[in-house]
Amino acid sequence: MNPSQPPRPARLAVGVVGAGRVGPALARALQQAGHRPVAVSGVSDTSVRRAARMLPDVPIVPPAQVLELADLVLLTVPDDALPSLVEGLAETGAVRPGQLLVHTSGRYGTSVLAAALGEGDTPEQHLDDTLVAGAGLCDEEAVRLLVTEGPDAVRRLMATGAVFDTSTETGEIELTREGGHHRRRIAHAGGDATGAEISRALVEAVQAAGIETVENALVLDLLQDAQGRTAGVTLHVMGEGQHDGVGAVHAPAVILATGGMGQVFSATTNPSVSTGDGVALALRAGAEVSDLEFVQFHPTVLFLGPDAEGQQPLVSEAVRGEGAYLVDADGVRFMQGQHELAELAPRDIVAKGIMRRMQEQGAQHMYLDARHFGAQMWEQRFPTILAACRSHGIDPVTEPIPVAPAAHYASGGVRTDLHGRTTVPGLYACGEVACTGVHGANRLASNSLLEGLVFAERIAEDIVAERPAGSGPGIPVPATGPLQPAGARYEVQRIMTDGAGVLRSAASLNAAAEALEALYATALNDLEAHGRTAEPGVDTWEATNLLCVARVLVAAAQRRVETRGCHWREDHPERDDAHWRRHLVVRLSATEKRALVVVPTDSADFPSVHPLSTPSLEQ
Repeated sequence: MNPSQPPRPARLAVGVVGAGRVGPALARALQQAGHRPVAVSGVSDTSVRRAARMLPDVPIVPPAQVLELADLVLLTVPDDALPSLVEGLAETGAVRPGQLLVHTSGRYGTSVLAAALGEGDTPEQHLDDTLVAGAGLCDEEAVRLLVTEGPDAVRRLMATGAVFDTSTETGEIELTREGGHHRRRIAHAGGDATGAEISRALVEAVQAAGIETVENALVLDLLQDAQGRTAGVTLHVMGEGQHDGVGAVHAPAVILATGGMGQVFSATTNPSVSTGDGVALALRAGAEVSDLEFVQFHPTVLFLGPDAEGQQPLVSEAVRGEGAYLVDADGVRFMQGQHELAELAPRDIVAKGIMRRMQEQGAQHMYLDARHFGAQMWEQRFPTILAACRSHGIDPVTEPIPVAPAAHYASGGVRTDLHGRTTVPGLYACGEVACTGVHGANRLASNSLLEGLVFAERIAEDIVAERPAGSGPGIPVPATGPLQPAGARYEVQRIMTDGAGVLRSAASLNAAAEALEALYATALNDLEAHGRTAEPGVDTWEATNLLCVARVLVAAAQRRVETRGCHWREDHPERDDAHWRRHLVVRLSATEKRALVVVPTDSADFPSVHPLSTPSLEQ
């Protein structure tokens, strides 16, 4: 052997515990690198069937036997399930030092996807359900586009490699129901790991196409040329270079797909990176945002105690779709009589129903009762949720699940047209960061993944058709204010939870607005009077973005003096179509750093997107 070369790694016997799609995919990659998959242990019948398809020559065995056969065991499970799994494996006494390699899938995977795929269902029925949920503010043209193009977009996703759960009898996609849907049209994968499966398929497609990717990067600001057109972005790659290092990617077209802003509240289903970065970037670049006051609070988030903060485990709406009941401590089904669909009413109605019952009884949470499912259904249909609950000491098979609403989804965002174009030339937005007009005042359950699919294709088609030419290197957007210290993140979350959460009023919103302005003013005074600002870094960039989107959300919520969709004003509890069946469009003032321009539209019609439009009415 040449002493200047490192020795080749030993050929390992590889096992997988957890199955899903990630585990077998990792095992297959190791196989291509010369290692040998020897055993897989699934957590449900669905995951076992999937593993058998991906690794047809590898036996399916109990977890303890995987430990006996493998040199390296991949634990590919949701992070909530990891402690109980490791504890169970350790109790076997068979774990060897260095044998376990953990790959947790996080809590991203309980998403599901809605489309009119089932027998008897039609795009028209899907459209009707979406318009009802949107409480009078959906753009009907955008919704019609979504529901008619959606089914074929799902089929193209399957052709890309995404595998959805199918019936063992017919081979057709299994469909379930969620809140607001009158039909079974919710497709799922891995029981309750649809988001993880779609991500896996798309990541593999990107890798197969040889597309260059930069991972673990935080986008900072837009690069623009002298005419204000998109010229690229600045970004920071976490874990590389200096703490405050900033690089750039030059491009004549940029697509924002940065997700939501749930971290603006103390309790959310969103991951820690959901800090409104895309919305803040777009605002600083001069783009308009709309409907940001409509934040959907998921009704059934696992209640972990009154002081719990950060990302909370989601108990998917599909659990109610399969027949779980919402009950109070006395076992009373309080949603009956409040809506024709009871527990399957649109999310805003269910969240309000839970909050009202909590107020009436002075309770901190309600319960979701699915004990009648039995162990087998829980293990096969909802393995991720089952593991998450059990990791927190709750067994849904034998006891009701304590639940309470938590911030979940932003129905508004960066305003776009039907091709994903924003008001800044060359800047597109797709997914939760965008406001396409599809969701109106309240998103219909599981329309978000479909929206991402449909509008991503339309954006790609538009960029190919337009073929925007490069316009030079561009310059970063000028700073519109000081960086916030890292600790401002928790102050913003506290302020927003207290003043702009599920229940809002003029008093609570005014207090929130004053507290947010005080945070901004303190940092601005330090900058102007002493030349000091927070040290650049991921924590301070994210805290600054959170404050930016929080100010916009509160400003819009103050202006909308009615209750509509997921915007609930205690002091104005009725919907007011005469005055407020309209949208609010917000941008940063071009002349005053601290000012927000808040402009109501003339009607419920979603306003046209005109590049670099400049509304004249200022708050």
